[in-house]
Amino acid sequence: MNQQILGQLIRLAEKGFIILGLTFFSGAFGINSLGMIIPPGVVSLIRYLIWGASTALIVLLWQNTLIAFSRNFLLFLLTGLAYFSFIWSYDPDFTLFNSREVLMMTFFGLYFASRFSLKEIVELIGLTLFISCLTSVIVAVGMPAIGTHIGDDHSGAWKGVYGHKNNFGSMMILMWLSFFTLPKDNSQIYKYLGIFLSILLMLISTSKTSLVISILLISMMFFYKHFRWQGKISVIILDVGILILGCLSVFITTYWVEILTELGRDSTLTGRTPIWGVMILRLIERPLLGYGRGGFFAPGSPYGFEAGRVLHAGWAPAHGHNGFLDLAIDFGLIGLGIFLINYFATFARGLKRAYATNNPEALFPLAFLLFLVMNNITESFLLYQINIYWVIYVTVAFQLNQKNPDFDEEYEEEYLSSQRERHLYIN
Repeated sequence: MNQQILGQLIRLAEKGFIILGLTFFSGAFGINSLGMIIPPGVVSLIRYLIWGASTALIVLLWQNTLIAFSRNFLLFLLTGLAYFSFIWSYDPDFTLFNSREVLMMTFFGLYFASRFSLKEIVELIGLTLFISCLTSVIVAVGMPAIGTHIGDDHSGAWKGVYGHKNNFGSMMILMWLSFFTLPKDNSQIYKYLGIFLSILLMLISTSKTSLVISILLISMMFFYKHFRWQGKISVIILDVGILILGCLSVFITTYWVEILTELGRDSTLTGRTPIWGVMILRLIERPLLGYGRGGFFAPGSPYGFEAGRVLHAGWAPAHGHNGFLDLAIDFGLIGLGIFLINYFATFARGLKRAYATNNPEALFPLAFLLFLVMNNITESFLLYQINIYWVIYVTVAFQLNQKNPDFDEEYEEEYLSSQRERHLYIN
């Protein structure tokens, strides 16, 4: 076997590992999805395979790891804060046991970013979700007890291999984003089939939040694609303004019925605001470092029952249904501040990449960062448990912070070309 064939086989194995890892982080093997038919031992094997392989590869590529550490200090600092939060956690045993998830997601994201280009990252995310999409259709039609909601408030809604209709709808948004930004050299039939299926299944999931976010993101992406202004300060101010307005739009359009019907009374927004109120009051008591990762809502925690008691006696929610508030309650204002600084720095780099080139994949980081914020207004998809959103955020943050000479040359050329076109247009 010659060196070229061996290299191709290794690359193929790496791509297979990434697809398996992204599928696992998406929750497809959870207890309410494919985990119902896959033996627990197999799921555990997949978990430890991903964790062990990611760690081993990071160690083998230690030089790349050190470079990534130096360029993404805040992200590593937040990872360390999350891992060592068992020291001050309300439930240190629970936090320590689950801290491995933070390292697993960070190591996997670092490996993903360091071994693949942005173009390949978008292609692999799209392919992973396309496979999961087809599997979801098969499961929903062939095994409705697993693939659809039966006998609950969402009876009949599709949840595919993701355990809940909202998770399914959210994955379809991510699938739409990846196919919308697929590189130009991909088959157009494949591209438009992915876009069509993602929108169709999003509608079948009946997830109202996903539908609202998708409409806003579609509008924003077409805006970015067709109105690419090249100013620096004006672009940042404009896009941060769009980000804020987008978040407000998600909140208002998702809960417009509750807001209108409860005008002048105590609107609870399907029970979220009482939980948020309890969390904010308790955060004031431990503002700097919070209660440790998952400590506030740990099984048996009195804080969780306190938050749930405002709705149902003896009930405790699994999380606060707001990613930023959950981040604050777990790691305090210090952790939330570190994340926000890192996020806006990554957002600025995503803006530069999106506006610097006509390659569609360059739009993915910015699109995903917008999606991440909007998706965490009413749900918790940051550092809560294992999830694909944090993995992709870490991947995007690392990838955007890498030095890429080819991109710098392309950026310079396309930037100058766009400036000439803009000058001709104005004159």
